[in-house]
Amino acid sequence: MWADLLPVGRDSGSGGYRRYAWTGADTDCRAWFRAQAQGRGLAYEVDRNGNQWAWLGDPAAGDAVVTGSHLDSVPDGGAFDGPLGVVSSFAALDELRERERGRETVLRRPLAIVNFGDEEGARFGLACVGSRLASGQLTPAHAAKLRDADGVSLPQAMEAAGYDPEAIGPDPERLARIGAFVELHVEQGRALADTPHAVGVASAIWPHGRWRFDFHGEANHAGTTRLEDRRDPMLTYANTVLAARKKARLAGALATFGKVSVEPNGVNAIASLVRGWLDSRAADEATLAEVVAEIERAAVERGARDGVEVRVTRESFTPVVEFAHGLRDELSKLLGGVPVLPTGAGHDAGILSASVPTAMLFVRNPTGISHSPAEYAAEDDCLAGVTALADVLEGLACR
Repeated sequence: MWADLLPVGRDSGSGGYRRYAWTGADTDCRAWFRAQAQGRGLAYEVDRNGNQWAWLGDPAAGDAVVTGSHLDSVPDGGAFDGPLGVVSSFAALDELRERERGRETVLRRPLAIVNFGDEEGARFGLACVGSRLASGQLTPAHAAKLRDADGVSLPQAMEAAGYDPEAIGPDPERLARIGAFVELHVEQGRALADTPHAVGVASAIWPHGRWRFDFHGEANHAGTTRLEDRRDPMLTYANTVLAARKKARLAGALATFGKVSVEPNGVNAIASLVRGWLDSRAADEATLAEVVAEIERAAVERGARDGVEVRVTRESFTPVVEFAHGLRDELSKLLGGVPVLPTGAGHDAGILSASVPTAMLFVRNPTGISHSPAEYAAEDDCLAGVTALADVLEGLACR
């Protein structure tokens, strides 16, 4: 399975993945998922929001145990973020079926594997679109306003890929069928790297969000405009990037300007507009709010000096997620007391936690690098993750 999926959407130059929502690479990933489901005799379906499902047992019976993740990527992302969870889900189901052959223990709850669409938000700027739509945290009206860099709307992209954008929206009946959702994911950090454990259980997800900073200055000639006559938004932007690093460090938080656009974007032109997108995360919501406020204050103060107007728009926000303690503790017990650790990365499991009991398993990442072609997990650790997930599915659905 891993070998079949590995070349899909991979850029030959960077070695990273460009599996953006509703593109050709995404279509190929979806075809792979459908083939894996049908090859195992699972009931395959696509929900109203484009999320893919593969069922063992009757979905209408309720109290289902669901696992899975996503197959899309960030720009030039790694091979493991998302796909490891989906591949491991099919492999864990295979192992579970092998275990149950000849035993009296049988499946007592329906099982499902899911591929949530557009988890990374690389194309339209909003993460976890598929799970947000299903849970009602993203309205169809808001979704219709999402645009990619070429001005293509989310509904237009879905329609071009063969899906009905008129159908998107909350899916409470489907979520009501789920008794537990467990997502396996490569660890995006090094908490497990220096331990003897290949697998850990998630305790919580830090609150996090995305903010767009618009720096409005005045376009002018780079070769004829005196420095003292300039209203250069690039200066304000650069100062804000440095301020974000300082404010986050002092608060024990995280702040990153990872995306920027410039107008008119000429080498010999002073910019008229710089847009920078801030990603910030912290252990608690109060700290996060204060860090972002401090960054905004620094931007406005510097803008006043530079003759630049600063406008800040919050584009997304996810509050702190405490995974269901009962389910989390049950997973830790089933796996013999493996480490329980928090994460700063957002996931579909975090979005669904407001609607259904959710939990996560992490597979050790020796370098801690993620969202990069250097992302990695050793094969033995990946196989340990499959075994752990099979143990969890057996404990939740077969006993």
